[in-house]
Amino acid sequence: MVRQREFDKETALAAAMEQFWEKGYEATSLSDLTSRMGIQRPSLYAAFGDKRELFEAALRAYTHRHASSIRTKLHNRPSVKEAIRGVFEDIVSEGYGKDGDNQGSRGCFCINTMVELAPHDVKFEVLTREHQMYLSALFQETIERGVRSGELEPAANAKALAQTLVVSLIGLTVMLKSRPDRTFVANTIETTLSLLK
Repeated sequence: MVRQREFDKETALAAAMEQFWEKGYEATSLSDLTSRMGIQRPSLYAAFGDKRELFEAALRAYTHRHASSIRTKLHNRPSVKEAIRGVFEDIVSEGYGKDGDNQGSRGCFCINTMVELAPHDVKFEVLTREHQMYLSALFQETIERGVRSGELEPAANAKALAQTLVVSLIGLTVMLKSRPDRTFVANTIETTLSLLK
């Protein structure tokens, strides 16, 4: 009879994601992972495979959660402009952390992966690019909704605007790791959002 796992797989995966998010793929050891996840190596291998497979599972879980969060933010406000502004402002709030903590300096797990692994690992190049494209599709749907409602100009190029917003969002997220002056960030957001006419 096969022995049942004595841990919750989703909880363990969430713990692994936090560990990878804090230290990155290369700097995270198997010991770091088993300690954080509260499991032994045989259980890790049996449930998730090797370190790379565990990282992929963590990244997929993160991108699913992140995309769902962005989608909710974009659909929860009747004003398209305010919905998109809200996404950017939330990124800024997270970037500076809450109550002076340092959580914001971790940035976005997907973007961190894009920087660390995508240049030399095709699988992670594809996974991070897919997430970028999905976010672009979410922004495009939102912009098209704004055009239909009359909030945005009929001539708006929804696809190009959406792609620009994704590039701006990624750049802003990376920049926030260095905690730039808030005026610098605010000016950037205002200029980016001024494209939504």
